[in-house]
Amino acid sequence: MFSHHREREQPFFSARAHVFQIDPSTKRNWIPASKHAVTVSFFYDANRNVYRIISVGGTKAIINCSITPSMTFTKTSQKFGQWADSRANTVYGLGFATEQQLHQFSEKFKEVKDAARLARDKSQDKELANTALSIAAPQYSQDLSDELQSPPVMCINGPEDKLFRSQSADITLSSEKERIKKMLSEGSICEMNLEAELFTLQDSNNKLVAALHEANANVEQWKKQLAAYQEETERLRDQVSELETHGGHGPSDLLKDELTQSLEELEALLKAKDEEIHILQNKKLEYHEMERDRDEAMHRLQEMEMRNSDLERRVQNSEQNLNNSLEERDRTDNEIQRSIEILDIKIFDLNDLRQSLVKLIDK
Repeated sequence: MFSHHREREQPFFSARAHVFQIDPSTKRNWIPASKHAVTVSFFYDANRNVYRIISVGGTKAIINCSITPSMTFTKTSQKFGQWADSRANTVYGLGFATEQQLHQFSEKFKEVKDAARLARDKSQDKELANTALSIAAPQYSQDLSDELQSPPVMCINGPEDKLFRSQSADITLSSEKERIKKMLSEGSICEMNLEAELFTLQDSNNKLVAALHEANANVEQWKKQLAAYQEETERLRDQVSELETHGGHGPSDLLKDELTQSLEELEALLKAKDEEIHILQNKKLEYHEMERDRDEAMHRLQEMEMRNSDLERRVQNSEQNLNNSLEERDRTDNEIQRSIEILDIKIFDLNDLRQSLVKLIDK
């Protein structure tokens, strides 16, 4: 099976990456699909005009995804990206070794998505042309039949008009239903992307909280150490000043050098601790920013859920209208069938009457 597909399909771009899939139960956690980096390739099927992403680990297909124009590849970090496959009802994640590899894969994904859109448009144009031809042929036959049997057609023009209007309404409702389903699918994909973004923010938030707690636990200890270092520095400075006041040579000069070196080391240590405190303060500010981002993501997720609920209601209403239209069409078909049967009986009676008149005329 795989070798048969390889005969039809050819890879035109490949990259090495760690493959992940979203947890279907929680829709939040990533599950590794490969123990190590595997090859992820773009394939093109010239016979079906289809683009696919395929990755094989050993004898198992890890990714087998047909690319559609509605798919979007999202970069969630410098080396990680993801996209949703609504047909497989999952989200794939790829972790690359470098940022450049992620950028190349993202650009290729955009190119393939545009190519898939062009292929779909061409296929739709071809289907519309075939449909127009298939509709034109029965219409020509119907016109010819109308010329040969004009009286019956004049009698049933009304039901035919009702049937045409019913079919037009059916086509309109079907197209509206497909459009709303597409919107609902895109809304679900956006919701899954927001959930993945929220999961990333929560993970970063947890790391920052742990770092902040650790920093807060060490701040007091560092403050005590700083106070002790400052006292030691002042004491050493006093000793240096005292030695400079008294003067002296030999051992006093050596002691002075040692004290000066110790003072410089303590000042360097104080500077390093000040820098660490400054870094921790910056991390605290980043933590507050992450909290704001998380709140914003939660708000966007709630808006998407409300939008999905509204789309679901619209789909239900469209399905109800479609069912009503189908029932109306069935009733119209029944009326047309009864009219045709009545016309057949009338035509048969008229034929008998004509034959009777012919016999009377012959007599």
